[in-house]
Amino acid sequence: MSGARWGAGFAATARFVAEIEAAQAGTGKLRAGYVLAGDEIFLLDRCRAAVLKAFVPADLRDFCLSEFDLTSTSIFEVLDRAQTPSLMAPFQVIFVRNVRQLYTRGAKKDEFAALARYFHSPNPQALLLFVADFLRIPSDARRMELDDKNRYERLTETLGEHCGMVELARANEEDAMRWAVATAQQADTRLEPDAARELVDALGADMMLVASELEKLLLYATGRGKITLGDVETMVLSAKQRTLYELTDAISARDRVRALALLQGLLNSSDAGEEGAIGHLYMLAKTFRQMLVILEKNVRDSRAIWQALWQGFRMPPFAADDLIRQARRYKSRRELTRALRLVARADLELRSSPPDKRLVLERLVYELASEPKASAPAWASAQLSFES
Repeated sequence: MSGARWGAGFAATARFVAEIEAAQAGTGKLRAGYVLAGDEIFLLDRCRAAVLKAFVPADLRDFCLSEFDLTSTSIFEVLDRAQTPSLMAPFQVIFVRNVRQLYTRGAKKDEFAALARYFHSPNPQALLLFVADFLRIPSDARRMELDDKNRYERLTETLGEHCGMVELARANEEDAMRWAVATAQQADTRLEPDAARELVDALGADMMLVASELEKLLLYATGRGKITLGDVETMVLSAKQRTLYELTDAISARDRVRALALLQGLLNSSDAGEEGAIGHLYMLAKTFRQMLVILEKNVRDSRAIWQALWQGFRMPPFAADDLIRQARRYKSRRELTRALRLVARADLELRSSPPDKRLVLERLVYELASEPKASAPAWASAQLSFES
């Protein structure tokens, strides 16, 4: 990334990776902890990959890598693990997810006091990484929503007092294009400017999708040394029309058979490993969030959708009318928030290393495409309670 003027998210990631590499080489100092703040999964994955490469040897992974979720584990247990030297590995890397739990239900004075005590005298053979993906940092920080701004300030006032802050801001279109061109160049392939712009525009500057589709394009262009606009139109646009939005169309139409068949096609055409599965969940969550905004703002045509959805959160232009139609199939906000809860539950299950990731996705799609069960009326519940 050196030599180019990158946006805030890419620049912060580059600084973090450089700091990790310098510490591993013995030429720099490693902090006891870092906060990876922001929901840009593409950059989060690169930060994670840099840490694993530097400090988690493949043969010691089970002994030196720990992952905790604060919804099921207390911060006291996390700090106890960090303070306890490993008998099998010289260094410990500890990822802490659902950091939001530290900022809900009460002041959490005891928790923050324990954090302050630990970081006053941290274990030099342990690295804590707090994943604060509950806030969104736009490419232009001035456009951060008030709630996210308050959450970020709270983070900096607490964990930021002890840890390095890594701001994983969303990529803008120029960043996405620059990254795609540079990545293609590293593979000895020229990504033509028109092709780069079409790739980014078609995918709404969503870096997870841009990276995935660029990988396919590089394979498609093997031996030719260049990727043209025609290649993008052939390999990307038609593929997206057949996959994600067809899947959400089947889900919104409550067509379980078609939805499950489309899911199988999606899984068979992509990496079925954990990262691929989580990527599919991320895209489903984003699409349902887009539909929620469309429904709440009563968007009825594609001309109004660009005012309702902000940059970095927009769908590809070809999908706008389809997504509006799908959103209007839902009768209320409750139905879409139910879908988001189901996706969140599946995400937690996937990150808990289930024996069959495909089954988790199949069950999710089946539930999403099913009619929600009607809850019993209040008087019936009261009657049942009385009779029992």
